Amino acid sequence: MSAIAPPTLGPTVHYPDDDGLPMSDNTLQYQWIVTLQANAEAQYRGAPDVFVAGNHLIYAVEGDPAARQAPDVYVAFGRPKGHRGSYKVWEEGGVFPQVVFEVWSPNNRYDQMRKKFDFYEQYGAEEYYILYPEFPAHAEGWVRAGGKLEPVPVMSGHVSPRLGWRFRLDAGELAVFGSDGRRLQTPAEMAAERDAAEARAARLAAKLRELGVDPDAV
Repeated sequence: MSAIAPPTLGPTVHYPDDDGLPMSDNTLQYQWIVTLQANAEAQYRGAPDVFVAGNHLIYAVEGDPAARQAPDVYVAFGRPKGHRGSYKVWEEGGVFPQVVFEVWSPNNRYDQMRKKFDFYEQYGAEEYYILYPEFPAHAEGWVRAGGKLEPVPVMSGHVSPRLGWRFRLDAGELAVFGSDGRRLQTPAEMAAERDAAEARAARLAAKLRELGVDPDAV
């Protein structure tokens, strides 16, 4: 009786979690990246099905590790929060991140950004923004229409359909405002505001105790 030959397995496809490229080229670019990510995470902290990431590889096609990009920041609606080594679209219910941000630095090149644009358009991003923080600052945006990413004619005043964020360009300065109408805060500004709120709460609690009122019972 002849032995049954084991099935032949194809080569294992490796999807690295690191593309070997730096997160940013300078402190201004880094500040914008972490500010965008922190504010997106804060906005959707109560939404279990919105995943936000920064400097994180997206693999678009199973079996093709070359079909990838690592946006500076992206937001994926309809996907659960949680840690991932990389974002593999076929493991995410076929959902490509809907909103993508890139922050320009002096080391970026047009052909690199063109390649990124082609990738995001081909695989399904709904909104794509490039922010140029260096003075005179400006921004470019595209929103999907008819199966293609169409350019936003005027970015100053444009509101992201998904995020509700508004872009403003004024006298060579770029600002982005959240869905609550407030300018996006840096992580340091967010921490300072949180500390100030906690300090106010502590002072109020102390005053109530002076008046013989238990603040925990109010």
